Amino acid sequence: MSVDISTVKRVARLARIAVSDDDAERMTGELNTILGFVEQLNEVDVTGVEPMTSVTPMAMKKREDLVTDGDKADDIVANAPATEENFFLVPKVVE
Repeated sequence: MSVDISTVKRVARLARIAVSDDDAERMTGELNTILGFVEQLNEVDVTGVEPMTSVTPMAMKKREDLVTDGDKADDIVANAPATEENFFLVPKVVE
């Protein structure tokens, strides 16, 4: 993949960044260098390599997944200043 000046200017416009013509030319070269490096990563053979969550092997902490029926509506609205049928009552803000 290669980036040209029009692509750099378009991305800068989308990012709401002011870029001069000289900066756009410089950025074109820099972005092409970065994309060239990223393309090199496609050549790395990763067969047999498992995905990692950290650079050091560790077991993830997991909790038991239990299905509960809830029944916590009364507890949830217990500290609310005003409730009605387990709903929060708030003052009207739009007339």
